[in-house]
Amino acid sequence: MEGLMMDYQLTIDRILEHAYRMHPHKQVTTKLPGGTMHRYSYADLYHRVKRLANVLGALGIESGDRVGTFAWNSFQHLELYFAVPCTAAVCHTLNIRLSPELLAYVVNHAEDKAVFIDAAVLPVFEQAADQIGCVEHYVLFNVDSGVQTKLPNVSFYEDLMAQAFEDYEWSGMDEKAAMGLCYTSGTTGNPKGVLYSHRSVYLHTMGISHANAFALSEQDVVMPAVPMYHAMAWGLPYACAFAGADMVLPGQYLKPSDLAQMIADQKVTVPAGVPTLWSGLYEELKTKPRDTSHIRTLAVGGAAMPRPLIQAYETELHVNVMQGWGMTETSPVGTLLNLQSHHSAILEHAQWDIKAKQGYPLAGVEMRIVDETGELLPWDGVAMGELQVRGPWVANSYYKVKPSPEHFTTDGWFRTGDVAVISTDGCMQIVDRAKDLVKSGGEWISSLEIENALLDHPKVREAAVIAIPDERWIERPLAVVVLDSDAGAVTEEELVLHLDSKFPKFWLPDKISFVDEIPKTSVGKLDKKSLRHRYTGDPWR
Repeated sequence: MEGLMMDYQLTIDRILEHAYRMHPHKQVTTKLPGGTMHRYSYADLYHRVKRLANVLGALGIESGDRVGTFAWNSFQHLELYFAVPCTAAVCHTLNIRLSPELLAYVVNHAEDKAVFIDAAVLPVFEQAADQIGCVEHYVLFNVDSGVQTKLPNVSFYEDLMAQAFEDYEWSGMDEKAAMGLCYTSGTTGNPKGVLYSHRSVYLHTMGISHANAFALSEQDVVMPAVPMYHAMAWGLPYACAFAGADMVLPGQYLKPSDLAQMIADQKVTVPAGVPTLWSGLYEELKTKPRDTSHIRTLAVGGAAMPRPLIQAYETELHVNVMQGWGMTETSPVGTLLNLQSHHSAILEHAQWDIKAKQGYPLAGVEMRIVDETGELLPWDGVAMGELQVRGPWVANSYYKVKPSPEHFTTDGWFRTGDVAVISTDGCMQIVDRAKDLVKSGGEWISSLEIENALLDHPKVREAAVIAIPDERWIERPLAVVVLDSDAGAVTEEELVLHLDSKFPKFWLPDKISFVDEIPKTSVGKLDKKSLRHRYTGDPWR
């Protein structure tokens, strides 16, 4: 049919070309081991990516091969983010916090042909090396070539780059071909792989760049504190190149004092990370203030940010907080919470109630909630059901696994495992993970709502709620609490009384356990599997 649009492939090389042509002088800054700052331009990035593409070819990497990355956020990791997919291979970001057994499982399952390793985490990878049989080449960076390692077939990043040609012609990639591979964190069994296509990542980049999303522009300085091994750093490296925003990559320096100083020194406008990072940053800024005036949005994801922390950032530090929701399976951003025009009429404390929700679906993401029989539930802010999503950057299966009804519906929706409500204006709020709900006497209790209420108490720093077995009620809620260091004496009765006016009596925890630390998963979430094992002996209960 005449008059249709041209066949323009949505591939990663187009994003890189755009960054080079339109924003060659914009900067990428990395904090390297030892604390020195490395800085170069998008033009430098572009030319080094072409050189790296030739390195990959010399290593025998071919179309469709998986190339692992085991590294902190750095300019070398960013170069791999572009070079691997731009040579039609698949960039497989490996979680540096996995156990040796799970790390070996993931590398072998993906059949990585080469793995690029940041020397700062080399000892961690070496613990899994004896269990890995598929990798033909290991390439190390941020290290001297004389380093001793047990890994076979080792070469060194900068040595290979120095020997490679800079000229490289992008091969004609198909936008539907795989470009990235991320594995889930394995909270319910072995990690599952999610393949991203060039097209899905390109569209996701456009989605999160929208004015109702991160609204990135060339005036921004973005600091992805979210690890680049975690769901492609929420797609921010591609979105920054797309918009021409400067990037600040913190490397291994994620302590609150380091983040605070980088935000001040680099005039960061959009820091992005999980709530545990921002909780530590808030405490740091309270005791040792830094200049945070350039921040226009503190981006939060990976877990729900407690309402009291949102309020503290906005009232005490005058920092706008925007949180969102997503999963590895959604590339990962599915929703973001920007206040809408009709919220201007409500009181400030009510606006923080809104900001504590997970937000509105990005254009391109559809969502629905269903009951236990699969029947659609209304968007009335009350009906609570399983959240299901679909869209051009939502997975339709797991890598090397046939789609199953446990995860994917027959009519094309992904079953998130989250329980949610959706308001009449389309704002989604996660009530709980389905596996984290407590069913007591046939009635559901939301662990997440109790946790948020506990965090409202001025002496509580962290809280997690799990189900424990009960002879009469089948399950009852147990709260595990970390107090502030200067909290003084706090009793179970005091905290239960704090909850009493907020919930029905049967929601109140039968016991509150005070601990020094709540275990976290590899991506900074509360590790309820570990807590269930500690308190019930059954991690899957």
